Amino acid sequence: MSSSTGATSPPPTAQRESPLARVALRFTAFTEKWLPDAFGFVLIGTLLILLLGLVTGEPLLKAAADPKKLTGMGLVDAWGAGFWSLITFTLQMAMIIIGGYAVATSPPMSRLITALARIPRSPRSAVAFVAAVSMLASYFNWAFSLILGAILAREVARVVRGTDYRAVGAMAFLGLGTVWAQGFSGSAALQVASKSSSPPSVQQQIQKFGYADGILPLDHTILTWRAVAATLMVFVVGVVMAWLLAPRGEGAKTAEELGIRLRPLVGPGSAHDEERSRAVKPRPGDWIENSPIMTVLIVAIAAVWIVRAFASAKNPVLALDLNMVNLILLMLAMLLHWRPARLAKAVGDGTRAASGVLLQFPFYGGIFGMIAYTGLSHRIADWLVGLSNQFFFPPLIAFYSMVLGVFVPSGGSKWVIEAPYVLEAAHQLGVDPGWMVVVYDLGEASANLLQPFWMLPTLAVLGLKAKDIMGYTFAMFLACFPVALIAVTIFAPHVG
Repeated sequence: MSSSTGATSPPPTAQRESPLARVALRFTAFTEKWLPDAFGFVLIGTLLILLLGLVTGEPLLKAAADPKKLTGMGLVDAWGAGFWSLITFTLQMAMIIIGGYAVATSPPMSRLITALARIPRSPRSAVAFVAAVSMLASYFNWAFSLILGAILAREVARVVRGTDYRAVGAMAFLGLGTVWAQGFSGSAALQVASKSSSPPSVQQQIQKFGYADGILPLDHTILTWRAVAATLMVFVVGVVMAWLLAPRGEGAKTAEELGIRLRPLVGPGSAHDEERSRAVKPRPGDWIENSPIMTVLIVAIAAVWIVRAFASAKNPVLALDLNMVNLILLMLAMLLHWRPARLAKAVGDGTRAASGVLLQFPFYGGIFGMIAYTGLSHRIADWLVGLSNQFFFPPLIAFYSMVLGVFVPSGGSKWVIEAPYVLEAAHQLGVDPGWMVVVYDLGEASANLLQPFWMLPTLAVLGLKAKDIMGYTFAMFLACFPVALIAVTIFAPHVG
């Protein structure tokens, strides 16, 4: 028995994998074995923040001196105060996922996704194509991209034989880990552009930079050429990395090998086709739910209100808050499904995709409380500012935002935590405030590649678990986050 039999050597097909694909496969093997599911992450995160607070000298038990001002609290009291603090935001996030699901699963969108899925011709191009579509969609609306990317990934994996289902599934989520916050649904940019959305403490800091009204318009944040250039850099690297990470041959695992059945979106064998075949003649009392007349009337009422809301706003962008986005998504879904009964079924199916948000967001609210309502956030910020200067402040804050985003996965709520002391430090160091929004966006988005909270809706559609795709998202993080750090440093307007 000779040792030259190659018992420990990879098969020839695996040897042909690119080095990056082999790295991704090793990461995936590790995550499949050792990482907990998404709920485990939030439980571990809670204990880590609690321990960090204790080590840095925060009291365990201490009530707020003023019940109206939740500051200076003990860790346990802050956890309790924060647990339900994001309940309105939780419902808004659940509704935006459900609305995005309803739009993405409508018959017209199903036909469009079917056509798009036939564009890539090879497993590698399939993974890169889904990555590009996910990032483009998230630039316009992050919630829609979560569902659109997942459905497109399923259809691409069904059509393009040999596509690694884990890799294409990870790329369906890529927009949330790269460019979403730099787009038109980015929470921080929309907040600082609106007096009604931006907290007074943030407006006061912005006024120090010479903005008398305390707001930063979008053309001073995400729509500057520097911000667009930084976003394009991350986008290009993301697509290239998706191509290089895609496994081929025996290294790839198809949906069938993972025990997942992929059905066509339209035509024979699709859910829509089976629904029509099982349809029974409606009762006279069912005419409301099955009549397009009701759809037209309700959508018309909503359209008139939406137009009036935008027309009455001084800046139309300011009217585009989360409630408005949810209304538009729901009315668009109603129009695309055409009959109210079909919309009701889509919303029922989409609720499963939002179940993780409903369960876990209160726990993230508790983590938020331990950071925001104690002295922990300012203590960490003081450490960072003490280590920085004008040149290195942007990448340092991008890194800090990424780390904090692992424990508080909410772009809008986390910005409220960071903005007052980050903008104060930026003023002291002479860093442009609009650029700090861009810095925050790129750092905060990268955290989503490391923790599974926002993956939940995508995973629900894919039929996968977080551990199945996090090897690929971690490998993507190792490529995209350094690019973001370089971009926020070299493009910073204060550097010259």
